[in-house]
Amino acid sequence: MPDTAGQSLSDKPIVGFIGLGIMGEPMALHVLQAGFPLVVHNRSRGKVEKLVAAGARDGGSPKEVASQAEIILMCLPDSPDVEKVVLGSDGVLAGISVGKVIVDMSTISPVVARSLAGKAHELGVDFLDAPVSGGQIGAQQGTLSIMAGGSERAFQRVMPVFQAMGKNIVRMGDSGSGQVTKACNQMMVAVTAAGVSEAMIFATKAGVDPALVRQVLLGGAGHSRFLENSGARLLQHNFQPGFKAKLHYKDLNIVLSTAKEYGVALPTTSLVHQFYTALIAAGRGELDTSALVTIFEQLAGTEVKSLPHRGE
Repeated sequence: MPDTAGQSLSDKPIVGFIGLGIMGEPMALHVLQAGFPLVVHNRSRGKVEKLVAAGARDGGSPKEVASQAEIILMCLPDSPDVEKVVLGSDGVLAGISVGKVIVDMSTISPVVARSLAGKAHELGVDFLDAPVSGGQIGAQQGTLSIMAGGSERAFQRVMPVFQAMGKNIVRMGDSGSGQVTKACNQMMVAVTAAGVSEAMIFATKAGVDPALVRQVLLGGAGHSRFLENSGARLLQHNFQPGFKAKLHYKDLNIVLSTAKEYGVALPTTSLVHQFYTALIAAGRGELDTSALVTIFEQLAGTEVKSLPHRGE
């Protein structure tokens, strides 16, 4: 049981986890399985009850989670959600005390991350922005890449918790640098998704089996994680979400608004953002991000599909 200082009877700090969605639930479960006493909160009760059944405690609210835990993790959809959870009347800062650490593992605006870090520091609280990459599979397997921004002291303090969720864990620099790095990741994935989609459609219309094209490209310079992990989904039109298109669209919005803030031209990302805009407008935001291929299929007047092999 915790005391008022947020300590546990074990040698591990009490960890709070707020946001038990597609990513947050398996991440929180890994923290619990690593032996950290865990206090959780989520808007929908079902996820909380599932973690409580596994051994966690129901925190009741962000404020109560912050009052009980020494390290408070968050995994939420967007910047406004994080701001509400941190700054609200029943939020994290309302229940926190000096010396604790807030770790935001959401993907949000670097500008917002730096603002929240400043408000936390005013209260004597450390703040890390630590978004992740690896998708639902990485969250489930505990193999996420974690890119953190904030002080070295806070980073080292949270490292054992990070190690329960990820494998490639890097401190990128001061506050906001984790979110900048995640923005770079999302830019590259989006552009790659568009490139793979176009290539598979090009092969189909030219009469070459796109499945064979993918097989060959996986061993060449065209190899990418998207081609490897999402290429099969794309060819099969299996768009059951691993990472929803609407979330990638949200991330690209963050990228472009941040680029505007810092005066950076991103012509390629801006173009791909328009394809995602079309995907969302078509009502396919709940599908996997690989559903982007459907927009290119409409433009080309064909559907990506395997073709009969033509022998000599």
